[in-house]
Amino acid sequence: MTENPQLTNFSCEPDPENPGWLRWRIIDASRFNEAVMGKQLVRAEGPSTARFRIQPQVPLHTNSAGNVHGAITLALIDVSLFGALYVLGGLDAGRSVTLDLQNQFIGAGDASRPLDSVVELLRETRRLAFLRGLVVQDDDIVASFTATIRKPS
Repeated sequence: MTENPQLTNFSCEPDPENPGWLRWRIIDASRFNEAVMGKQLVRAEGPSTARFRIQPQVPLHTNSAGNVHGAITLALIDVSLFGALYVLGGLDAGRSVTLDLQNQFIGAGDASRPLDSVVELLRETRRLAFLRGLVVQDDDIVASFTATIRKPS
C-alpha cells in the first residue's frame, strides 16, 4: 500500500491500546462521529477489504430492548465507508460524500460486544467508489449494506 495523503478534518494513527488497529477520529471531537459514536478503530484486512470497529456504549447506543439501536448501526456503516476507503487507498474522507446507502437489518446487535463493519471495495472510478459489506459481531450478522461514495474533485 502506498503512503496515504494528509486527511482533511480527520486523523488515522496507530492505536497503542489495540495493536494492529488504527484510531480513526474526526479532529473536532464535538462533532457527531466522535461525540456520538465514541472511539473508532480501522484496519485493512486485504487489498480490497477493511474492518471498522466501535464498542457500543450502554445506554447511549441502545434501544428500549437493550440492543444496539438501528441508528447506531446505520451511523457505523456510513462512517466506516470513509475509514475503509482511507486505509485501502488514501481517500480523503473530509472531502467525500455518501451518494447512496442501502441497508438490510438481519439481527439484533449485542451492546456488550464490539460492533464491526467489514467493508469491501468493489470498484473505484475517477469520481466514485462502490462498496458493500456486513456489520458483524464475531460470527453473528447484524446488517448488510451497499453504498456509493463520491470522491473529492
